[in-house]
Amino acid sequence: MTDAEKLYETLKKIQEPKGYFFNPDKKRVFEVLEGLIENKARFGYMSCPCRLALGDREIDSDIFCPCKYRADDVAEFGSCYCLLYVSPEVAEGKKAPDFVPERRVPRF
Repeated sequence: MTDAEKLYETLKKIQEPKGYFFNPDKKRVFEVLEGLIENKARFGYMSCPCRLALGDREIDSDIFCPCKYRADDVAEFGSCYCLLYVSPEVAEGKKAPDFVPERRVPRF
């Protein structure tokens, strides 16, 4: 089992009871999981691979996966910014996720 597959199984057990499901697009899911693993090796924490992490734990804390924007993004658009987590309706194929705008305030 690869590191991404282990992470997939771990996160699935934690997140599904909370109502957050992985995107049915497994290719996308594993691209994001690989990015999380890479960021953990690079920074020491799993920051969102879809956003620019600065390598400062305090500054990046809002984008530790799952990021602080996930709940609002999934509720409003059906997925998180990275398309990693989706709503039950999207997971079941009843709805396609909408475009998710960036909620994070730019630092520069």
